[in-house]
Amino acid sequence: MNMDQLKRQAAARALEEVRDGMQLGLGTGSTAKHFVELLGERVAAGLKVIGVPTSEATRLDAMRCGVPLTTLDEIDHLDITIDGADEIDPELNLIKGGGGALLREKIVAAASDRMIVIADDTKWVPTLGRFPLPIEVIPFGLGATRRAIEKAFAECGVSGQMAVRKAKGGDKDGHVFVTDGGHWILDAQLGRIVDPPRLAKALSAIPGVVEHGLFIGLASSAVLAGGEGIRVIERRKPKGD
Repeated sequence: MNMDQLKRQAAARALEEVRDGMQLGLGTGSTAKHFVELLGERVAAGLKVIGVPTSEATRLDAMRCGVPLTTLDEIDHLDITIDGADEIDPELNLIKGGGGALLREKIVAAASDRMIVIADDTKWVPTLGRFPLPIEVIPFGLGATRRAIEKAFAECGVSGQMAVRKAKGGDKDGHVFVTDGGHWILDAQLGRIVDPPRLAKALSAIPGVVEHGLFIGLASSAVLAGGEGIRVIERRKPKGD
């Protein structure tokens, strides 16, 4: 079974949690794309749901698949958000943002009663940090923001190189990747994040940082697909504790 099939298996298992009348957050990325496609099949068969997409790419996928959409301006909460992750640790803390949608993903996840993370089991790690940590920043004053981030790294016991993300297909002289919100992303190669909650708090306090890819205490459960089947891991503490 290839990686794409594993991702679809995880998406199909998460779809079992969806009930008629639910308001759903629709994630971004290759695994979340499978969920949207499978959800579209259920909607075509009569399931009544409405979704809030976390990116323009997901919005277009949902429209193509016939999933009704709304916004967080029109509704006051979401029942479940189903989204992927770049890394998941045993506390169900996440690194997200490889697809560049971390800001909208975090807004939608925080507005949800539950967040179900779907992934192949290669995303399960003992400690976060092997995947580069995305940090969404305002281009203005970037040098000052980088220095503040480096200081936060030092205070939190991590270090590593940061690079401005380039658009797909771009080389070192190519165009900068721009998020749906019009911001840039710094990808930080940290290797190992010893205290994700502490680093998340430090980064959030920096004025030039719009958002970061550490999702702390947001995931309620993770659905991991591997060669030996599906594993469902529940977070040890309820959201909000």
